[in-house]
Amino acid sequence: MKVYDKLYIGGEWVPSTGTGTFEVLNSSTEEKIGTIPKGSVEDAEKAVKAAKTAFEAWSQTSTEERAGYLDKITQGLQAKMNEIAEVVSSEVGMPINLATMIQAGLPSMTCGGYSGILRGYKFEEEVGNSLVVKEPVGVVGCITPWNYPLHQVINKVAPALAAGCTVVLKPSEVAPLSAFMLAEIIDEVKLPPGVFNLVSGDGPTVGEALAKHPDVDMISFTGSTLAGKRVSQLAAETVKRVALELGGKSANIILDDADLETAVKKGVQNCYLNSGQTCSAWTRMLVPKTKHDEAAAIAKKVAESFKLGNAPKGEGTLGPLVSKRQRDRVRGYIKKGTEEGATLVTGGAEAPEGLDKGFFVKPTIFANVKNDMTIAQEEIFGPVLCIIPYDTEDDAVRIANDSVYGLGGGVWSGDKEHAKKVARRIRTGQVDINGGQFNPMAPFGGYKQSGTGRELGTHGFEEFLETKSLQL
Repeated sequence: MKVYDKLYIGGEWVPSTGTGTFEVLNSSTEEKIGTIPKGSVEDAEKAVKAAKTAFEAWSQTSTEERAGYLDKITQGLQAKMNEIAEVVSSEVGMPINLATMIQAGLPSMTCGGYSGILRGYKFEEEVGNSLVVKEPVGVVGCITPWNYPLHQVINKVAPALAAGCTVVLKPSEVAPLSAFMLAEIIDEVKLPPGVFNLVSGDGPTVGEALAKHPDVDMISFTGSTLAGKRVSQLAAETVKRVALELGGKSANIILDDADLETAVKKGVQNCYLNSGQTCSAWTRMLVPKTKHDEAAAIAKKVAESFKLGNAPKGEGTLGPLVSKRQRDRVRGYIKKGTEEGATLVTGGAEAPEGLDKGFFVKPTIFANVKNDMTIAQEEIFGPVLCIIPYDTEDDAVRIANDSVYGLGGGVWSGDKEHAKKVARRIRTGQVDINGGQFNPMAPFGGYKQSGTGRELGTHGFEEFLETKSLQL
């Protein structure tokens, strides 16, 4: 049991002025595993004040000093990797072996990567008679989600600190424990007071307070498109910079010359990563109409090879969803798919047998899906795959782009150059060619209602910089 009864503000653990707490549950067992404070608007204001006070000195530190702190934070994350993995696996439901690599491994890798980017970055360039300099944007409010809780925190906090910004973090109240563990590490490495602040709370209270605060210079938000729109509206009142990483409904186009079995197998696995709780998951599988039934049969076999089980104990290859609310929401979408006429190949909305506790959903495949169906247009955020037939390559591209989202996607072909040509036509921020691996140094972000701005790598670092011209 991890009980946190204080917030981290101004370099100290301080009591919240709010009342009440949030309970954190093990999604596999529904048992309570922790509590955190339910922060208030006053807490958020104190944190912003601390960050503003710390900004002037922190923004003037050398790149080597900031890189050194990032190195120390990275070392702290590495030392707690197993503990972080177990905590996040319990909260979110990712099987422990994957959680160790992804939920705990990626954050330390990303944090360490930013110290390297910082040491090699050129903050000045001469343009004619001007010296163009890059400077930190200021106080940054970071609002993060529950599906990759520490990874999303580090994606924002590490580049912001590297750039010379100060930070107020509001993690998701659903899976917040790893953010508190990060605050403990930051306290141990003695980052200057006020440079990093942690205020837990809900979106309408703490999140909105940060989004509209006049002393917050930038909001970096990851979450639902609906919440992102609200953040944008509030941030517009003070014309602050906003970076948004929002929802997705990514298309995985399997071309006629692709290795069908490999493409379908990898497509199902991608869709089910983190029990489908991944914004960039390939949730729409587009296959030639002549190969639709064969693809559905392969997908069925792959889906049924997944075994549900207790995630932190490593008892299954597919864990639960994060909460009862999320489980019920996903089951509702599965019922909707059947009602709208899609073919249920495997899975379904019924509770899995033998799992009386935990927020589990059967791995589900729908075939003969039309792209105007609800399950093909709305983000489900669960282990639900839609197989959509297409007539021609142009038809496949049209279907892929027929979405309000544009975050991720995939293209499979026996000819890599052909796949790249098709990928360029898809209006989305990332496209994986023949299962190309995730690259934590490449820019990540979306087109359309999947967001604005980019995270990760140099592009993610530059989101936290302003540009100034000095005419000489």
